[in-house]
Amino acid sequence: MPLKVDWAGVFPAVPTQFKDDFSLDLPATRDHVEALLADGIHGLIMLGTIGENCSLSLDEKVDVLKMTVEVARGKVPVLNGVAEFTTKAACETSQASEAAGVDGLMVLPAMVYNADDRETINHFRTVAAATRLPIMCYNNPPVYKVDITPEMFQQMADVENLVCIKEASGDVRRVTDLFNALGDRYLIFSGLDDVALESIMLGCTGWVSGLVDAFPRENRLMWDAATSGDYARALEIYRWYMPMLHFDSHPKLVQYIKLTCAELGYGTETVRAPRLPLVGEERERILKIVRESVATRPSQGNPKS
Repeated sequence: MPLKVDWAGVFPAVPTQFKDDFSLDLPATRDHVEALLADGIHGLIMLGTIGENCSLSLDEKVDVLKMTVEVARGKVPVLNGVAEFTTKAACETSQASEAAGVDGLMVLPAMVYNADDRETINHFRTVAAATRLPIMCYNNPPVYKVDITPEMFQQMADVENLVCIKEASGDVRRVTDLFNALGDRYLIFSGLDDVALESIMLGCTGWVSGLVDAFPRENRLMWDAATSGDYARALEIYRWYMPMLHFDSHPKLVQYIKLTCAELGYGTETVRAPRLPLVGEERERILKIVRESVATRPSQGNPKS
């Protein structure tokens, strides 16, 4: 029998904040986590793609996790992203995360190498065996080049602590395929912002979101409307939101979302190389979208589709 977890709702993939010298800025990261909690998010994903997982040392990751666990105080689940180059490193990160007190893990396939089905299944089985924590399996084949198919999840159904699937293929047909193939064996979360409403309407019980980092109230408004059956209201918010939700499926999602957060007063746009802050026309184009959206934001009572 799989482990039982109560994961549901909107889980922000939280950015990691850095100082001007690119050192870790724990106080600023803490401030953002506290603001998200105050606005009613349902869980926290630390050190995912937007958290620049692969740009931090293991010691830095542990520092971020300990801080987050302290701030969350058990009010919402805290999950850590596990994105490593080798299965051994993923096991070590998982064990360090467990020791830091997190409630679960969001595990990705091993980075860089495009594993085949057998290798991918072995990676998840091995990581799951290295920890007692429940695991959200992150499927994002457009970015990470490995597709964890419904058939592969069937083969892993005996692994008790594989409990959730973050589906970010961008093809909403996959959500129904997962339910048809797996029933209620796994929780299914939407993992891509610009197919979120469709995914919720197809039965996803959670949403790992990027733009929630800048617009927690709008995310909550849309989630509440969609899950209460007020689809007209949810659609109105979704259409307002969509120009920014597209940021989440762009290769520069980290820079786009960090810039958006900074514009809304959450942290800075500083990223670690090889990423660089946006400049010139690209930066102005993103800021124009954000500022036009802010002017009509639904939480201010003036939604426009």
